[in-house]
Amino acid sequence: MKKTLVLLLSSSAYFLCLGQEKAIDTVYIFDNQMNKVKLFHKVTPITPQDAEKNSTNLSELLRFQSSIYIKENGRGAVSSPSFRGTSAPQTAFVWNGININSIFLGQGDINNIPLFGYDEIGVKAGGGSVIYGSGAIGGSIHLNNNLDFNKGFKASLYSEGGSFGTFNNFGTASYSNEKLSFKVSGNHSISQNDYKVEEKNYINRNGKYFNSTFNVGISYKIARHQTISWQSQFFDSTQNYPIFVENGNRTKYETQSTRSLLSWDITKSKFSNSLKAAYTEENFQYFGNYNAPKTSGSTGKNYIFKNDFNYFIVPELNVNIITEFQVNKGEGYQPDLQGVKTEGIGNVSRNVGSLAGLIRYFPTKDLRFEAGVKKDFVENISSPLLYSFSGKWSPVQWYNLGVNVSRNFRFPTFNDLYWNPGGNPNLKPERSYQMDMDHEFKWGNIKLALSPYYLYISDNIVWLPTAHGYWSPVNINKVKSYGLESQITFDKQLKEHHFRFNIGYTLAKSINQETKKQMMYVPLHKVFGNFDYQYSFLKLYVQGVFNGLTYTTTDEKREDAIDSYFVMNTGVSATILKKICLRF
Repeated sequence: MKKTLVLLLSSSAYFLCLGQEKAIDTVYIFDNQMNKVKLFHKVTPITPQDAEKNSTNLSELLRFQSSIYIKENGRGAVSSPSFRGTSAPQTAFVWNGININSIFLGQGDINNIPLFGYDEIGVKAGGGSVIYGSGAIGGSIHLNNNLDFNKGFKASLYSEGGSFGTFNNFGTASYSNEKLSFKVSGNHSISQNDYKVEEKNYINRNGKYFNSTFNVGISYKIARHQTISWQSQFFDSTQNYPIFVENGNRTKYETQSTRSLLSWDITKSKFSNSLKAAYTEENFQYFGNYNAPKTSGSTGKNYIFKNDFNYFIVPELNVNIITEFQVNKGEGYQPDLQGVKTEGIGNVSRNVGSLAGLIRYFPTKDLRFEAGVKKDFVENISSPLLYSFSGKWSPVQWYNLGVNVSRNFRFPTFNDLYWNPGGNPNLKPERSYQMDMDHEFKWGNIKLALSPYYLYISDNIVWLPTAHGYWSPVNINKVKSYGLESQITFDKQLKEHHFRFNIGYTLAKSINQETKKQMMYVPLHKVFGNFDYQYSFLKLYVQGVFNGLTYTTTDEKREDAIDSYFVMNTGVSATILKKICLRF
């Protein structure tokens, strides 16, 4: 059992513990597409206040507060998502509108993506490659920063201490006037992570991890309708790999990432244009011996240019043109078995361009449609024509209906194509067709959402052993994934008593069409729930997650499966002196 004590401090009337929202006159949103996406698709927001309930890492947050299944190789270690029965590379991580999945693995290692420093985390179910590119097949996870104007100075401090030598500190400060907005934040987390499992006579030796994050954002109004903005994030992390015997070989893994985004925005009543230039870099090093030089690693650099033009022909009809160009550069290396020569991917580069067009039609306030088409131009790879169609209708006050159909894709990664030995330069992109329906019901303070879905994925990329003793990727699997996402929420204020709860259930049937077996690391059932109660200065929360039986082999071998389990967290907090919050 992990025990945690948290202290929160704030310098303004807006403080983290109570989570009261104030009206904001002007806000610069780095992901300018997100407000449009929310008009047609279900996006589950996670506020900074909710994120503090699962302050360990992003994996823990998504596990307890979303329908996503998280496969984690130990606390703070390698972690990957399964969204609607898909694999980890088929979930897109989007930072301020920019896809940040690794160019080597094609996925986001969740524990190497910071948890703190965002103004909103959003979970979008369903395909979104027309807007957010390769990998947005099962869904996408959005990490967004905003900058508001004319709000003066604000600052807050979050400090946490817990068992197993765990300490977590996060601080943020911001200042804004009518023309300038500036925000800076930093986070440092460390844990010895040396927990014991007495029933198994196990000690998590060499499990220490620590990471640091620094975020800075600035926005300046150069004219009445024009804004120049910059957002950057710097992340550094070290994770030791646990050993199972006291004298085992101690290894570790280090990673550093840099993300920087410059944006020039023009916003008028009939049109808007957002021109973005971004640079992202990822570095990984593996140490086969804790104190020895690194034994393998990689460096990836991306240069991204993106323009988003939006025009209202008439108030009911909107046209959106999105163009993007990327240069991806990578180098990966590791010594061969004799330690003589270097293997890996060498120095490789790839150009990627895309052109997308969307039309949005709002015939009435209760009815809206969106249609989109996109063509990607990936060097040496033939990419499919992508499309999407969405509609949302509110026939009565208590019921909303949404329909989404799309074709999505994921192109091969650098490791898939160039790793030596084993890379396969003849791989085709993964292609997906998906359809879902959103049914939303509302009765007073109760809301119920039901979302049946269906996905068909062809040319799935999988790594298989070869006769030469190494593994190699091939296009082999066809996967059908179908199921149901559902959630019920309740929010009620009774004088000084505030009650809020939500319970979500996910059914995910994901079948490999060759073996007719459930895909690995896709539980058939998942249930998650959160309950909050507030009275005056006191606050209580309880949350839990149930994961059903999860197979870890392609043949559904029962003895190797992860048994179903249930985990529950609880916490209580008190606000004292208006700007200090204590939580346990």
